[in-house]
Amino acid sequence: MALDLNSSQLYFNRELSWLQFNSRVLAQALDEKLPPLERLKFLAIYGTNLDEFYMIRVAGLKALFKARIQETGADKLTPSEQLEQIHGYLHKEHQVLESCYTSIISELHTYSVHVKSYDALNSEEQLKVKEIFFNEIYPVIIPIAVDATHPFPHLNNLSFGLAITLEDNSKNIKHGLIRIPRILPRFIQIEQTFIPIESVVEHFASELFPGFTQLASTPFRVTRNADIEIEEEEADDFLEILQEGLRSRNKGSLIRLELMDGADVGLLNFLLSHLNLDDNDIYSYKSLPLNLGSLWQIVGDKALSHLVLPTFSPKTLPPLDSENIFEAIEKQDILLYHPFDSFEPVVQFIKQAAADPDTLAIRMTLYRAGQKSPIVKALIDAAREGKQVTVLVELKARFDEENNLRWAKALEDAGAHVVYGIPGLKVHAKIAQIIKRKGKKLQSYVHLATGNYNPSTAKIYTDISYFTSKEAFSNDATHFFHFLTGFSTYTKLNTLFMSPVQIKPKLLKLIEKEGRHGKNGHIILKANSLVDKDVIKALYLASQAGCKVDLIIRGICCLKPGIKGISENIVVSSIIGKYLEHSRIYFFKNHKIKCYISSADLMPRNLIRRVELMTPIIEENLTQKIEQILMLQLADNQLRWKLQEDGNYIKVPLLGKPVNNHTVLEQYVNKIYDKTKKETPDYVSRLANRILKES
Repeated sequence: MALDLNSSQLYFNRELSWLQFNSRVLAQALDEKLPPLERLKFLAIYGTNLDEFYMIRVAGLKALFKARIQETGADKLTPSEQLEQIHGYLHKEHQVLESCYTSIISELHTYSVHVKSYDALNSEEQLKVKEIFFNEIYPVIIPIAVDATHPFPHLNNLSFGLAITLEDNSKNIKHGLIRIPRILPRFIQIEQTFIPIESVVEHFASELFPGFTQLASTPFRVTRNADIEIEEEEADDFLEILQEGLRSRNKGSLIRLELMDGADVGLLNFLLSHLNLDDNDIYSYKSLPLNLGSLWQIVGDKALSHLVLPTFSPKTLPPLDSENIFEAIEKQDILLYHPFDSFEPVVQFIKQAAADPDTLAIRMTLYRAGQKSPIVKALIDAAREGKQVTVLVELKARFDEENNLRWAKALEDAGAHVVYGIPGLKVHAKIAQIIKRKGKKLQSYVHLATGNYNPSTAKIYTDISYFTSKEAFSNDATHFFHFLTGFSTYTKLNTLFMSPVQIKPKLLKLIEKEGRHGKNGHIILKANSLVDKDVIKALYLASQAGCKVDLIIRGICCLKPGIKGISENIVVSSIIGKYLEHSRIYFFKNHKIKCYISSADLMPRNLIRRVELMTPIIEENLTQKIEQILMLQLADNQLRWKLQEDGNYIKVPLLGKPVNNHTVLEQYVNKIYDKTKKETPDYVSRLANRILKES
């Protein structure tokens, strides 16, 4: 009897799978082999991840539940069932979180780094903090009375402050709030001692309500639904409607309340009487600071840099270390693996084009460019110099909308042609095209990537850059930008593949074709997430045919490995370490073109609701380089986790020589960089192969 590949028993829930991913991030914070601030960094990442999960995913489930919508994914869990399991998972993990933080703070003490409340400071430290309070905090914070003439205020998303119970001289009980604005530091710093600002404000609260005695207080933080709904079809001015959407982000429904354990019952009842929340959405902390993401303030202290893992300096290797970048691209296609290969050549690709009088046009997409972007500044310079600059700035890039809006206006002011996106779709593709006049003809150069044009994140995200001047790629790049800027139905490209029309059918065909090779077949898919049901079903069929399938999925994975007769030939790995795994690589052993890189994850949103690009790697030497990277990751026994049939992940056991793929690649690039100063390129190539094979 044929097995039903649509059965809900064959799919993990995407939200619960995401929680497992964040637990793997937390596991890094629990790893006592790491330096203490490196552990604290992962705790901060865990908290920031969870904030976004609540603002978007939990908020979405609550909205579905409220609307009585029972739509489900392939796992068939209803919104209410998912919410119940999410709350249970997070409340259970809470104790681990508390223990982890206590452990890290205790270890920091051995390095004379302290996190203390105001009351735990000595008299000299308290005097310094008192001066800071009256000079820098008192003029900025806002005391708020709440009574018949002072209504409970609107609390913006991620608002942080104190709720307070007061008593006047006539023994009348009053309630109030003290808002702590985000412009203030989360911790007051006295040398290597960090004092949570709420403990300082709490101590001096009576100064804000003269004539009242403080009876009780508790710090609190609220989270709102932050998903922006934009009716693009009704928008005459997309910029205006986006700005309105950003303002509405602080007005979304409340979905979470965080406060400190042991809060006064009367004060808690006061808060809850004004906040419509379920008991499951209230989280009480014993020792954890509210807003774990704010721990970056401590992690980022330059005086404490010895308490994180050593910083790696990315290298620029041949042929980009000496040659003009455009001349190098004309000679050969070039593939970089960031952050081990420096991102600087990508920046120079745009900068040099902007400065070159022979450059006629620069075209590119921007999704998350960063706040201080040398690339956007170069585009502005090029536009001011009269070059044709065309930029698609995706204004719907979640939580980067305001930054992208600012860059879009600056580019327009400089004379660039700016496209704000495509109605109904996000443009997530990463592509840049430079067109130069060379003698009597035009020459095009194309950059395609898996990651954003952001030099800051390029230092901590693993991504692939690909440079080419091949005519086929250039023609497709031209067609792609014409599609973005003009009126066009979804175009099909000839060499590149574009979603929402081409990528998914191509991937399904590649999987099916490799599956036909049975035991001689090998598929390796590396992505951030695997959710798309059709892709999962295709992988199940390939496994049933005997094909070996290795999936390197950092985050969400809805596929269940190891099921007899369905997925026993599938292994799912997740790598969590010093760098955020971000590249998307799709590899098929027996195909003429074995390897593809892409901006697209294996999710419905990427494959059918976004404009993405997938790039075939044609050059054999570049395919070999990518294959080496994949094999190295599959050999990793330090950072790699394996997904079990029950949905849990276990750390890969250390068997034989320890292999940390991030460390190996750092060492590899450093050795190659050193050797290029002394040895021939042929020797360098042989050295690279030897290092990777030894690992």
